[in-house]
Amino acid sequence: MSHQDPDVAAVLRQHDCSVTTQRLLVFGLLADGKPLSMAELQIMAAGNIDRASLYRTIALFERLGIVRRVHLGWKYKVELSDRFVEHHHHLTCLKCHAVIPISELELEGFISGVAAQHHFVPTEHQIEVQGYCHACRET
Repeated sequence: MSHQDPDVAAVLRQHDCSVTTQRLLVFGLLADGKPLSMAELQIMAAGNIDRASLYRTIALFERLGIVRRVHLGWKYKVELSDRFVEHHHHLTCLKCHAVIPISELELEGFISGVAAQHHFVPTEHQIEVQGYCHACRET
């Protein structure tokens, strides 16, 4: 995933929020484009940010449009928003819970066409395809 605007500090300053080491750390953990659960983030940030600060940082990032939730059943993971990474969708394995990002231009064209057909102006969308990854199909 390529970064479109990697300057999270500018977004924080624009909203009169402090640019802290902890906030930059959380952004950095999400920078590789892989959706992460709060538990995964907590493990990766161990010793650098406490649990409450991590949750507050993610809540702030959601309010500012820095991250978005990827819903997986009744659970969720977070990832950087389209402001920071290329717009994409996900394939989610029902067995191992791997989340595979996909970028398909045909899918975007289909969504735009359906919206236009119904005189609808979409502002955002998320698509998740559930199934089984190659490794889980083999077992």
